[in-house]
Amino acid sequence: MFYETSTNAHGLPHDPFKALVTPRPIGWITAMSQKGEINLSPYSFFNAVSERPPMVAFSSAGRKDALTFIEETKEFVCNLATYDLREPMNATSAVLSRGENEMEHAGLEAAPSRLVKPPRVAKALAALECRWLQTVPLAPLGGGDPSYHLVIGQVVGIHIDDRYIVDGLVDTAAMRPIARSGYRDYFVATPETRFAMTRPGG
Repeated sequence: MFYETSTNAHGLPHDPFKALVTPRPIGWITAMSQKGEINLSPYSFFNAVSERPPMVAFSSAGRKDALTFIEETKEFVCNLATYDLREPMNATSAVLSRGENEMEHAGLEAAPSRLVKPPRVAKALAALECRWLQTVPLAPLGGGDPSYHLVIGQVVGIHIDDRYIVDGLVDTAAMRPIARSGYRDYFVATPETRFAMTRPGG
């Protein structure tokens, strides 16, 4: 099949776009307002975008609390969403009143960060402390108001659970990180599904 996204006349019951760009890492973002309000939200449009220096980015549909808080305080944390935390991660996607703490709503304990003010999820096996660099409005072709905003941050500190450092390498698969697909689908990385390849000339 083929369809043009301008009309989205694919004839399917649901838009297949997010089912094709998959699996997408989940940016489980902690942000804090100037008043000290805490927001914890999962974003499936998320990824690392630079290594030197390390940078990450996530895209917000509309100007939600996470985006607003990050622009206020210029800091945020990316918590690793893993299989064991899938239910509280999902609970933090609930629409709550501004300033209502999603971490408390999901029954999650907070842990202090080292270099930034927003806390991290205590049970997260890894967390990236970030400082905000810029927000890029994602304006569509032909103009018009952007419906999404890309938030870019530089990673200034990294937490890793020592149990998952094996022979000097992070055993990512053993952490069982989850990723988003289309519809209500998720994927989980496991040691059984891991494989390695060497880059040509590497």
